[in-house]
Amino acid sequence: MLNRSSKQCGFTLIELMITVAIVAILAAVAYPAYTKYVQRGYRSEGIALLNDAVARAERYYAQNNSYAGITLVTIGLATDAKVVALSSTNNKYQLTVVSATATTYKFQVAPQAAQASDTCGTLTIDQAGNKTPATAECWK
Repeated sequence: MLNRSSKQCGFTLIELMITVAIVAILAAVAYPAYTKYVQRGYRSEGIALLNDAVARAERYYAQNNSYAGITLVTIGLATDAKVVALSSTNNKYQLTVVSATATTYKFQVAPQAAQASDTCGTLTIDQAGNKTPATAECWK
C-alpha cells in the first residue's frame, strides 16, 4: 500500500530545465546590452582625451599663431619626444596626432583591446570641430 499522505519535496527535472532556459534567455538579452553600456562609458574616456588635446592645440595656436609643429610633446600631453601615441587612463583608447599644418590639425583616438569591438570605432576631430563618425550617439 502506498501512503498517500506523504508530501513530495523538491523540483522535477522538467521544472529545473524550464528555469535554466528562462535564465539563459534573460542572459542572452542582458549581456549584449551590458557590454554596449560599458563600451559607451569607456568611450567618454576617449572623448575626454580628444577634448583635452583640442584645448591644448588651441592654446598652442594662440601662442604660436600656427598649428604647425603640434605633437603630443609640444601641447604638453607627453614628455618624451619619441612618443607618437598616448594611452588613455584605462588603456581603452590611444590618442595620436593625425596631421598638423599651419591652419589645420586632426586628432584621433583609436579603441584598444575589448573596446575595439565598439560600434563607433576610431573617433576623430579637427580644428573646425568636424567629428567622425558623424552619428550623435558616438559623441554622447
